[in-house]
Amino acid sequence: MLLSDGTIIKGKGFGAPKRVTGESVFNTGMVGYTEALTDPSYGGQILCFTYPLIGNYGVPKYENKDEYGFPKYFESNKIQVRGTIIHELCEKPSHWASVKNLNEWLLEEDIPGICDVDTRFLTQKIRTHGVMMSILETSEKPIDISELKNNLQETKTYEQMNLVEEVTDKNFNTIGNQYHNTIVVIDCGIKNGILRNLVKKGFKVVRVRYDTPIKDIISHKPVGIVVSNGPGDPKICSSTIKTIKEIIEMNIPLLGICLGHQLIALALEGDTYKMKYGHRGQNKACIEIPSNRSYITSQNHGYSVDEKSIEGIGLKKWFVNADDNTIEGMKHENKSCLAVQFHPEATPGPYDTEFIFDEFRSMILKEVKL
Repeated sequence: MLLSDGTIIKGKGFGAPKRVTGESVFNTGMVGYTEALTDPSYGGQILCFTYPLIGNYGVPKYENKDEYGFPKYFESNKIQVRGTIIHELCEKPSHWASVKNLNEWLLEEDIPGICDVDTRFLTQKIRTHGVMMSILETSEKPIDISELKNNLQETKTYEQMNLVEEVTDKNFNTIGNQYHNTIVVIDCGIKNGILRNLVKKGFKVVRVRYDTPIKDIISHKPVGIVVSNGPGDPKICSSTIKTIKEIIEMNIPLLGICLGHQLIALALEGDTYKMKYGHRGQNKACIEIPSNRSYITSQNHGYSVDEKSIEGIGLKKWFVNADDNTIEGMKHENKSCLAVQFHPEATPGPYDTEFIFDEFRSMILKEVKL
């Protein structure tokens, strides 16, 4: 693998023999590699796992569903990362649900990976210099470094890509038809865990594309709207920002998660910025304001809401990150609007903040009799 600063990282290839480009990032989680690799928020990225052994419990079937009809161990219907980097690959996993190993799974889905890598070195480099574009190639033949350099220079940067367009489901679909009250989810790359939690709370969920006009959204007569997680620079989603502004003006109860959190800030004339290396893992402490209570959260984001930019636009801080004090949640002062930067659905990670979905339901109850 070649990084944009010229660093060459060598390892043993596994998965598909292929060349890919993407932004190199790291995840600090000890478990949950099937959920992480299928998380659409990793679209356009090459994911490095900091935990040294990956693949030890294998890969289950997509067909293993929960009581709500969602895959138990996957956050979408395919691997979303462009490539992956690990230290040690377990080729003989042990788990009752496993049907294949990580190498076989990546090969089936045409995704390359490299192992036997000093992932500590790569993580330290990203922490010191920030995330950077990279090119990864696995091949039995000698790899031409000068060719990789040329390819990398010609590649769009992560900020230039409309990654939401790549990962968004192209079709409308409805889940939880047994329920009467409808939530419309604006899909920017939604995780199954968010959909699961909404159905679990007793809502019928209509899933629409990120660029769906407001008239089509309200035609479903939603009691509330959720703006999902997703990849890339939030400022690229101009049509979604416009729609969110209209939703807030209509005061339809609104919840934003991850990318949705950033888009709500932008819709209200706030601002976002790219972080040095982001927050990606399942052990991120957040502090609720004003209770000063701490929660351990699951996170995956490389952009943050600028704290100064939300002054005077109706938003107030709800959560902050315990490590760097970045904004992790917001509430509107006089509109039915909540937003969190972390993932209350977890998957993978702790369920400390699942109560966010209860807060959303309570907010709906103030506006609508369910």
